[in-house]
Amino acid sequence: MTSEVTIYDVAARAGVSISTVSLSLNRPDRVSPTTRDRVLHIVEELGFIPKETAVARARRGVGRIGVLAPFTSYGSYGRRLHGVMEALRESNLDIVVYDHESAAQSTSPLLSSLPLSRHLDGLIVMGLPLEPETAERLRGSDLPAVLVDTDPSGFDAVNIDDEQAGALVGRYLLGKGHTSIAFVHEPQRSLAFVSQGQLRLAGLRRAFVAAGRADTDVVEVIVSNDVEGGRRAASDVRESGCTAAFAHHDLLAAGLLSQLRADAVDVPGELAILGFDDGDVAESLRLSTVRQPFEESGRVAAGLLLEALSGRRRSRQQITLAVEVVTRETG
Repeated sequence: MTSEVTIYDVAARAGVSISTVSLSLNRPDRVSPTTRDRVLHIVEELGFIPKETAVARARRGVGRIGVLAPFTSYGSYGRRLHGVMEALRESNLDIVVYDHESAAQSTSPLLSSLPLSRHLDGLIVMGLPLEPETAERLRGSDLPAVLVDTDPSGFDAVNIDDEQAGALVGRYLLGKGHTSIAFVHEPQRSLAFVSQGQLRLAGLRRAFVAAGRADTDVVEVIVSNDVEGGRRAASDVRESGCTAAFAHHDLLAAGLLSQLRADAVDVPGELAILGFDDGDVAESLRLSTVRQPFEESGRVAAGLLLEALSGRRRSRQQITLAVEVVTRETG
């Protein structure tokens, strides 16, 4: 039946034009969510396979995987990609990279479009939450997929526990005698998903409450997601009266540290600073931070994908990697 269903059948059943069906499948951002959902429901109901997808299925084994992530928004995904490339070096698989807007910066953060019809053998999605309908389409596409740094939703996945990481920082700073902490992070335009920053903030507050402190002793400072945002955070952090600041990632911490030094603030004497990630920026600035295993997460994700492609296992694997506080000169 599947091979007999055409795009005209889908359009007729959904009550839309064939161009609307095509846009729903290939450019969903140009179709209203209600129309797109109706079209995708009919696609699934009729078992329609777009021609390009059918060709991709017929050509399974093309020697190519896709990696989708907000690469231009966060440099850390480049480090994860490096891990993927290391793990696949001997595999003779080509890697196709797809950049995507950061979920935090988007008003529609849930991923609704995937490169399912681009002649791929497998897909790695990093840092991008999936719409339920999109996740269902991916599960039903016969395309092996691994999720990294996002809600696993029944897929093979590699993550850290961001809430536990926030709690780890909370316990560390409480142990250093700090009783009020500023959490510096980027704005989130949509509440349709729970971000890594929200989870770290929740863990930080949980550690404070467990220690008998009030969750209001953790103060949010929201700034743009760059070094300049970190610089602007300095005045708010100082005005809050907090004795320590925990930044969502090292670039924000670097901006904060730069401005505090320009203002002749003693770090860590007057204000301790911790970042998150631990890359070249943290090392060069001697920044205390939380080390996240970026390259390892990419290598592990690629290994899971290779296992799925080989057919060596059928059960889903969800792997949680450990993080650790790295103490240097700022906290």
